[in-house]
Amino acid sequence: MATILLVEDEEAIREMVAMALARAGYRVRHAESAEDADAAMRLSQPDLVLLDWMLPGESGIDFARRLKRDRATREIPIILLTARGEEGDRIRGLDAGADDYVPKPFSPRELVARIKAVLRRVQPTAADQPVEVRGLRLDPVSHRITGHGQALAMGPTEFRLLHFLMTHPDRVFNRAQLLDNVWGANVYVEERTVDVHVRRLRKALAISGHEDLVQTVRGAGYRFSAE
Repeated sequence: MATILLVEDEEAIREMVAMALARAGYRVRHAESAEDADAAMRLSQPDLVLLDWMLPGESGIDFARRLKRDRATREIPIILLTARGEEGDRIRGLDAGADDYVPKPFSPRELVARIKAVLRRVQPTAADQPVEVRGLRLDPVSHRITGHGQALAMGPTEFRLLHFLMTHPDRVFNRAQLLDNVWGANVYVEERTVDVHVRRLRKALAISGHEDLVQTVRGAGYRFSAE
């Protein structure tokens, strides 16, 4: 389940969009300004930012530029929502780093379709394609993991956790997000269970010296470092 950060100061639009996204199966978080969005993203990063151009304080387009300059957030896709429909404005939005541009008024169905299309584009890694980072290779089809050519053994939960993190590098996920994406939304386990499996994963990766790739972000969650 993807998480969408909706940054919109008009309450009516915010409620309408949030309802449409929830019906489409997305988890929605709200912010009314760039400042609020900053605070929300410090807690955990979304899969996509739905961003109004005209915000109080820092404008949406300036906020988009700032996200794209920051290494920690530059890979997060952005869709701009705006009443400014001129070609020059669309070009400015795309030049600022937006992945798509939706002029107001728009239909909720069209917006959901645009979100799905952007998420497909920015998450091109197929579920059955091998992933390799710094000599650590995971093959989902053969269910094998190697570190610098050495076979690494780990349990099925650790395997799924590593696969998810490797295919979303440099993104911070809190425990609840990891539970939803690795264990499943309908599985009810304690959030601290994530910590246990992260420790097991690091222990398995330590054999090839890759344990430092799974990093703890204090007060936020975990990330896989591709650097």
